[in-house]
Amino acid sequence: MTGNSFSVSGYGPERSGWTRLFARDSLARRLDWPILFSAIALSLIGAALVYSATRNRTELNQGDPYYFLLRHLLNTGIGFALMIGTVWLGHRTLRTAVPILYGISVVLILLVLTPLGATINGAHAWIVIGGGFSLQPSEFVKITIILGMAMLLAARVDAGDKPHPDHRTVVQALGLAAMPILIVMLMPDLGSVMVMVVIVLGVLLTSGASNRWIFGLIGTGAIGAIAVWQLGVLDEYQINRFAAFANPELDPAGVGYNTNQARIAIGSGGLLGTGLFKGSQTTGQFVPEQQTDFVFTVAGEELGFVGAGLIILLLGVVLWRACRIARETTELYGTIVAGGIIAWFAFQAFENIGMTLGIMPVAGLPLPFVSYGGSSMFAVWVAVGLLQSIRVERPMSA
Repeated sequence: MTGNSFSVSGYGPERSGWTRLFARDSLARRLDWPILFSAIALSLIGAALVYSATRNRTELNQGDPYYFLLRHLLNTGIGFALMIGTVWLGHRTLRTAVPILYGISVVLILLVLTPLGATINGAHAWIVIGGGFSLQPSEFVKITIILGMAMLLAARVDAGDKPHPDHRTVVQALGLAAMPILIVMLMPDLGSVMVMVVIVLGVLLTSGASNRWIFGLIGTGAIGAIAVWQLGVLDEYQINRFAAFANPELDPAGVGYNTNQARIAIGSGGLLGTGLFKGSQTTGQFVPEQQTDFVFTVAGEELGFVGAGLIILLLGVVLWRACRIARETTELYGTIVAGGIIAWFAFQAFENIGMTLGIMPVAGLPLPFVSYGGSSMFAVWVAVGLLQSIRVERPMSA
């Protein structure tokens, strides 16, 4: 078995056509189709929701009602191609390239802090490429943190030298994650930092590291959050978001406007919704950033409890199958990578949906696969490619 995942597909000169494609050890049989179909369904549902939220927004769509729809579909197509490329390369091949990928991701987030960086929707976390396209490097940092920590934590365990990561290895892995997290904090991009911290916790939990590290990291995070608040690292708009979360009645026409309008939109949908493209809150453009951070409100209003529940169900399928992949792989490296992705997807989905319901503070995080945004779409599809590669490259007896 090699790092190239196609080498395990069982293709040989004696096989051809459908026999080769659907043989027990073929690539098609090894792929996790529930994850693939669920991710595609989420992206297509997202396309309909993005179109509904933006078709009348002439100040955003440059007079073309299909502007965001076509770009969302293009982003999905590019993301799907990146997934295929990730499966073709294989997670083991990418493991050898982690130092290069890590270096590139750190350079990119450092560029955000230079004049090349741009502020979009209140977050100074972007690099404007031109032609209407921009890049959010912090999305790809999530992947490099997972791969980098997995490489360090699993090295001696997979080699048979240790039963679980020792304290020195855990310190090295935490140091690797700390650098990009601190840089992203300087932007400041609080939402991405929250996701990265949860990823680190998920990686440590699945690595078999001592529970003392888990509890210590949680305690350190709590102290760090208090210090960040007291030292004034956060921008005013971020502080206002937490204030509005703590007190929903605080300035309903100002800092609390987004969450109040989001709850109104979701509440008006009822069981079956008002019908696609027929939501008064969406059509009336009352909910800001509805194609990105608040896309779930379109589902709640126009598709109702049933449509919103379908999105949650599909996300649940992705997480369920990812957990199964993590459990079935025979190498710790694959388990850790899958565990980091599970923590990432689960927390980001919970935070995004939670903030529209008023049970979580607004943090500017997209809903995986559903929200409009190229960087986030590319990153989640690469993550799906990693999950597929872990499943494809496992021994058939696993």
